[in-house]
Amino acid sequence: MALTSKDIPLASSEAAALDFETTGETTENPNAPWQIGVVILQGGKVDLSRSFHSLLRVPRDYVFNPYTPGRWARLREELEAAPTLQELWPTLRPLLQGRPLVAHNVSTERGILSREFPLQPFGPWLDTLTLARAAFPGQKDFKLENLVPSLGFLPVLQARCPGLNAHDAFYDAVACATLLEHLLSAPGWRELSIAQLAAIRPRRSSSRR
Repeated sequence: MALTSKDIPLASSEAAALDFETTGETTENPNAPWQIGVVILQGGKVDLSRSFHSLLRVPRDYVFNPYTPGRWARLREELEAAPTLQELWPTLRPLLQGRPLVAHNVSTERGILSREFPLQPFGPWLDTLTLARAAFPGQKDFKLENLVPSLGFLPVLQARCPGLNAHDAFYDAVACATLLEHLLSAPGWRELSIAQLAAIRPRRSSSRR
């Protein structure tokens, strides 16, 4: 039987780690993205030379949820002049299509892409939140910003994303990719196919993203 792309070990293939920072939902406005970060993993390794990040247009009168994390409050002028996702599509398409997409709690990223580009195919999707829960059941907190220091990735992230912190889309995309890179280097994980990784479920639920 011929192998499909989903049967190929991810460590021998490519994937794109993706993160959106969003406005948060309010009574005035739905949740909308204000920043995007993407980085490619090649052969199970983070390839920073193949990455992209950008602010995304948010009108000046668009109301953010005041509890939304990140540095959006001091970027309102830049956000008003930033490109839209639709305008960035020619750049994003070769990064996001034709390979698995990876995110930490994929519902946000998958939902935004489905809404913005309803006729475009995306995926398969891999969720590092689910994978981390399966790989590290002893962890008490699976939020990406807390997994990074808990698993000892902080020096790596500081070197890969100097000057950036959690809740920056590029930082979080690289953090997500670094987490997957670590998992794929572990015994028994490197041989797992894309389909096998997508089918992994934790033995028990833990804290949210």
